[in-house]
Amino acid sequence: MKIVCLSDTHTFHDDIDVPDGDILIHAGDFTIAGEVREIAAFNHWLGTLPHKHKIVIAGNHDWLFQRSPTLARSLMTNATYLEDSLVEVEGLKIYGSPWQPWFMDWAFNLQRGDEIRRKWDLIPDDIDILITHGPPYFFLDETPGGQRVGCEELAEYVVRLKPKLHIFGHIHHSYGTFTKGSIRFINASTCDEAYRPVNRPAVVSIEPNACEMKDNDSTLQRPGVSL
Repeated sequence: MKIVCLSDTHTFHDDIDVPDGDILIHAGDFTIAGEVREIAAFNHWLGTLPHKHKIVIAGNHDWLFQRSPTLARSLMTNATYLEDSLVEVEGLKIYGSPWQPWFMDWAFNLQRGDEIRRKWDLIPDDIDILITHGPPYFFLDETPGGQRVGCEELAEYVVRLKPKLHIFGHIHHSYGTFTKGSIRFINASTCDEAYRPVNRPAVVSIEPNACEMKDNDSTLQRPGVSL
């Protein structure tokens, strides 16, 4: 099962060379301001891609999904949209959630601690793939200034639940992959800090009901992380 991972494309989807695969996953921020026309253009682009399954969550720029969720979801006809929800695809249980610790008054913000922990409480115990917009603390969450801004509460859940893949974006600077134990973390941010779509999609292979996983893109950047 080949999985293609994207995030933070910010309307630049037409500039991306998307590899073929079985499942396309986008971890949010496909718009700049979350406007109807941006979502419609992104949905049209999704419809041109050959992947059998396409799964999308919203990010902090994708405002319409929080302000007018019924309208926003009606525009997403070419993908499965997840928001604190689960879908099973070809034997893989995939859960998606858009929330992140409070960030500059954008969409899907929650306070650290109990408020955001209540969202992570909703994650099932037996998922194979977790998609969030923001990273867990200390995993590919470093800003250009060296500050780690990931979610501490999310990190606790991920380490306990041990999904095979945790896919996210949000922090453009920390694009790359990192493996801890049986968990592969992927910051799939397409855009860099200047909002240029310079980062390649991550491609991994994963087998349902198995622990083996292979990275299909040997050129993907891997920022160093010390544990």
